[in-house]
Amino acid sequence: MLEAMRQRQLGSDGLVTSALGMGCMGLSQGYGPADDNESIRAIRRAAELGVTMFDTAMSYGQGHNERLIGRALAGLPWRVQVATKFGIVRDAAGVHLDGRPEHVRGYCEASLARLGVDVIDLYYLHRPDPQVPIADTVGAMAQLVTEGKVRHLGVSEVTPAQLGQAAAVHPISAIQFEWSLLWRDPEDDIIPAARRVGTGIVPYSPLGRGMLTATLTQDDIDASDFRRGDPRFQGGELDQNVAAAAVELTEADLRGLDDAVPRAGWAGDRRSFAAAATSRRPGPAPTAPSRGTAEPGQRG
Repeated sequence: MLEAMRQRQLGSDGLVTSALGMGCMGLSQGYGPADDNESIRAIRRAAELGVTMFDTAMSYGQGHNERLIGRALAGLPWRVQVATKFGIVRDAAGVHLDGRPEHVRGYCEASLARLGVDVIDLYYLHRPDPQVPIADTVGAMAQLVTEGKVRHLGVSEVTPAQLGQAAAVHPISAIQFEWSLLWRDPEDDIIPAARRVGTGIVPYSPLGRGMLTATLTQDDIDASDFRRGDPRFQGGELDQNVAAAAVELTEADLRGLDDAVPRAGWAGDRRSFAAAATSRRPGPAPTAPSRGTAEPGQRG
């Protein structure tokens, strides 16, 4: 590792990682074509800049993303962490959810093989299966911790009630959900719920799927599987992203952001496969979260 980065503790069971993580979905799907060699260079450059958590899923490119990350991280002279997810299945029948307890071990072992590692640092339920109580799925995930195949557990895009049910079975180190200036509804419900149960927060798409970078064009949207169908989008940044970990926002900065992108001025709902909620909820904007409590942000 060439540079140090601030660290964050996620949850209450000992997971410590870099303040910013790297979400790797876009290296296999969602935002247009990608080159594997360039992707590997980007992953290794992020590691050089102090990123220690790399986020993937079995569904990203139907396993391609896990294999890519395994290749990229295999030759590093220092240890980094990998988070991966199960629960979204892409196969010949299309895309569906599977959180059945009897399938959890098989999904985990397949991810371990693709990543080329013995242990997964953070294992997420990518989306809860509406046909399976989340406590049953997490119970099977907890067995993987007992067996030493997984170090920490996470969930993604769950409701506050589902988070509570999951945490009652096993400590949940991290919860992922979309959170940016374009989507602040989590501040109303899931963030307070995570604070109550001691779960770390890992926002994804913190740059609004590219909208907040001032570089997005209509051609980019048209070429993107994720952005093309998202109502909010109708009508060489790696080093800069990592540098954001050193930025401290003052109260005046936070007020300026609220003024620039007021919640009352938003337009368009959210599209995210099997997300807990995709429509904006009415009501007064909550107070901004206090500084010094943010956890690693993922890009996808």
